[in-house]
This record gives sequence, C-alpha cells and structure tokens, in this order.
Amino acid sequence: MHPDVVLLLGGLWGAYLVAVRRLAEGGWADAADLRRRRRLFSAGMVALVVGSTWPLHDLAEQRLYAAHMVQHMLYSFVAPPLLIAGTPAVMWRGFLRLRWAGVVFRFLVRPLVALILFNAVLLLTHWPAVVEASVRSGFLHFNLHVLIVATSLVMWWPVMSPLPELPALSPPGQMVYLFLQSLAPTIPASFLTFGRSPLYPIYATFPRLWGLDPLEDQLIAGLVMKLGGGLILWAFIAAIWFRWFGRDAREGFDTVGLTAVERDVRARLSRS
Repeated sequence: MHPDVVLLLGGLWGAYLVAVRRLAEGGWADAADLRRRRRLFSAGMVALVVGSTWPLHDLAEQRLYAAHMVQHMLYSFVAPPLLIAGTPAVMWRGFLRLRWAGVVFRFLVRPLVALILFNAVLLLTHWPAVVEASVRSGFLHFNLHVLIVATSLVMWWPVMSPLPELPALSPPGQMVYLFLQSLAPTIPASFLTFGRSPLYPIYATFPRLWGLDPLEDQLIAGLVMKLGGGLILWAFIAAIWFRWFGRDAREGFDTVGLTAVERDVRARLSRS
C-alpha cells in the first residue's frame, strides 16, 4: 500500500463524509438525495484509490504501459463524472463563493475552454518525453495525475453540472460535445495501436509480465484508450439521447392529453 495515497484520498473522502453528515443533520439537503450522492461520490473515490495504489499503480510505473493507460481511464472517464454527480449542489456553491475559485472555475468550465484544456493535457501526458520523465520522477507523476483529474472534472462539467446558475449544455449540445471529445484520443491511440517500434522506450526496459513484449503491451494500451474511453463516451451519448427522447415523448403525450381534455370541457360547457 502507498501511505501517501491513503492519507490524501482517505482525508478527502473522510472530509466529504463529515460534510454530508452535517448537511443532513442541519436539514440543508434532502436525506435520500444525500444518500444517493454519497454512494456516487464513494464510487468515484474507489476508482481513484484503485488507480493510485497497489497493484495497478505499481504495474503502471514498473511493468506495463497498458496498466498506465487503465490508470488514466479511471482518472479521466470513470472517477470525475461520479465525483461531480456525488457532490451536493450546496457544496459546489460553497466552493464557488471563494472569490478566486469562482472566477477561475467559471472560466474553465466553458465548453470550448474545457474541451481544449482537457485534450491539451491528454496529448501532453502521452508525449514520449513526458511519459519517460514521469516514470523517473514520482513527484512529476503525482502532479500529472492531479492535473488529469482536475482537467477531467472541468471537461465533464458541461455534461454533469448540478447547478442551474452554471448549467450543463442542452441534450443536443451535450451529445455534440461528447462526440468531439471522442475524437482527440484517437491520435495517441493510433500511434500506440499501429506503431512498429516502442513509442515509450523506457517501458521496453522493464521486466516483462505475462509474456507480453513491448509492442503487445503498447497495442493493448492503444485499444484500452480507444475502445475503453470511446465506449464510456458513447454510452453517455446514448443515455442522453434516450433520456431526451423519452422526455419529449412524455411532454408530447401530455400535450395531446391536455388538448383532448380541453376540447371535452369546452363541449360540455357549450351543451350546458
């Protein structure tokens, strides 16, 4: 186990649970809603813990680039939407009341800014020189992971926002936004999948695991990035579409029903 991970993530998780309990005791939020959000936030924290400690973290730093890619998928596409959905609106408002935080956050979560920022960090963290430096430096590796999680929270906000004063995009806008988001990862994924030599030579120097040679490891990493990230994004797009379609269908049904009732009432009034 990694004590620094336990202290950092355990401290954040514990602080969140204490805050949620105080919100419930003070009547600041609905108890059932808080329970649901607590489960979502806890699932997001579990994803961060899995990505940040043994065995995945050690495999990613000392054995397999594919494990490194699974780490990044957890940090980018699994934990952030769960953490946003699991944080009560009153807690977000408390954070945004901090003057510097409110100004910076409101700028960063603009859809175009968030899209560019997240993908710039994605490409940066897969640049060969940066990957090699991060493997050699635990401090740099840690800060890159913090940067990935932070920019991922920003990226998911236009889809997951719980605040009407800082709203999510409309359903069509969310689908277009996530579709655009699915394009950038194809660049590093293509180099990984179709490369004929190791893109990250430092991983070729590590002891091999499960008989995988460096190119096979690299191929699996590319598939994890392309298929794993793509499946998550497209699952969100499908869920948004079905929810939007269902809502429009219900509203259309209600409109038809109300119109029929109105005609019936008018007919009865005219007869009377």
